[in-house]
Amino acid sequence: MLEAVNLTKRYEQGVALDGLNLTVQAGEVFCLLGANGAGKTTTINLFLNFIEPTSGTARIDGMDVTQQSLETKKVLAYIPETVMLYRNLTGLENLEYFSALAGRPDYTRAQLLDFLLEVGLQPEAADRRVGAYSKGMRQKVGIAIALAKQAKALLLDEPTSGLDPKASNEFSALLTRLSAGGVAVLMATHDLFRAKESGTRVGIMRQGQLVRTLDTAEIGHADLERIYLEHMHD
Repeated sequence: MLEAVNLTKRYEQGVALDGLNLTVQAGEVFCLLGANGAGKTTTINLFLNFIEPTSGTARIDGMDVTQQSLETKKVLAYIPETVMLYRNLTGLENLEYFSALAGRPDYTRAQLLDFLLEVGLQPEAADRRVGAYSKGMRQKVGIAIALAKQAKALLLDEPTSGLDPKASNEFSALLTRLSAGGVAVLMATHDLFRAKESGTRVGIMRQGQLVRTLDTAEIGHADLERIYLEHMHD
């Protein structure tokens, strides 16, 4: 579903991503770990076609993101560290607006409310302005938008940063439900605990390279932390 083939991004000041080869299958949650500047956000931005690769290819559902940008965005949803919603609109109005932008203007109010309920937003919050929402509530609206869009792939950049433990745990549960429905998830994060809890695989990045890939089912939290720190200290 998500595929990077020798994906590389160079700038005058250095290499941000160096020959990344990565595949994220439908139903898989792949978590990218690494320090600031390791190449995590660059990877996400290349899949989003926010920047163009120096060389190599990023594919979504078999489509080259630079050659078929509009087509890939139809099957893709993106949740950044801070979900950008219209503060003066309600959660329901934001969901209706972004669903229409994604080509789904036909949802009824009841269907939109069902999406918000599915992601755990309290019913009474749906008609409140987003400006009064917590970060966790805004993230839930972002997931509801992905559900309404019927996205096949989900890209996330530090989505749990700043969330309290309860909200972070709820977010992980949502990712698990999405992946169970066949969505391919690629998440950049600093949160080793959440990567272990949410991910099916984790990849450790350093200086633009993917230096280690691990199956989360085969390691414990302490093992993941130890391996991660070993690579950071090399």
